[in-house]
Amino acid sequence: MAWVVLFLAGLFEIGWAVGLKYSEGFTRLWPSVATAVALLASMGLLGVSLRTLPLGTAYAVWTGIGTVGTAGLGIVLFREPATTLRVFCITLIVVGIVGLKLATARLEH
Repeated sequence: MAWVVLFLAGLFEIGWAVGLKYSEGFTRLWPSVATAVALLASMGLLGVSLRTLPLGTAYAVWTGIGTVGTAGLGIVLFREPATTLRVFCITLIVVGIVGLKLATARLEH
């Protein structure tokens, strides 16, 4: 269950990171409110997941999900470049997230 909570926290991290762009430096009210709500939800869910998951693993996975999702949405929504090197590096982050999940599962048994 902690992994599901952590995954949701990562999704909310993507939400607040993208929300920062839409808030235009917190000059637009509703995108700013949505960004703040997503930030609070992300931090709150991360905190809940830390009740059972190791700190280093949970934090790395949380930021990894946020990084991959935000970079992906940057490519799709904001027409940021999707160069081969950039996609390769994003893939490396995904591999790292999966590796941490697998390594932590071995520690739990």
